[in-house]
Formats: sequence, C-alpha cells, structure tokens
Amino acid sequence: MATTLLDCNGMKCPQPTLKVTVTSTKMKPGDILEVVADCATFETDVREWCVRAKKTLLWCKDEGGGKKRVQIKF
Repeated sequence: MATTLLDCNGMKCPQPTLKVTVTSTKMKPGDILEVVADCATFETDVREWCVRAKKTLLWCKDEGGGKKRVQIKF
C-alpha cells in the first residue's frame, strides 16, 4: 500500500479533479491518494468524484486559508 501526494494548490475548477482522475489510473487497490487544493469547490468536487469512481473518501480537513486536504483510498 503506497501513499501518493498530489499538490493542486493554485489550480481552479475543474483542474484539481482532472488531476485526481489522471493520477487515479496509476493507483493500485489499497493505495492512498492524498490531495491538497485551494480551489473553492474542491471539497464538493472530490466528494462527487469519489461517489462516481466508487472510491472511499477517508477524510477531508480544512487547513485554513481556503486549503483542503483529503485522502482517497483505492
């Protein structure tokens, strides 16, 4: 089980979600993708992405300054 960090700070919708989609093709079952982003809609977008992709959103943290950090389990 590997953990991959994806920094999407400075990207605007829909770029962070697109980056998650591209990175997800390299993930194996059990891997963790940790993503940090400061896009205003990122939390909502990533929650919807997880539902559509049938992946588990482990947690979402507000890091202040508009930044969110999430972990997705594959």
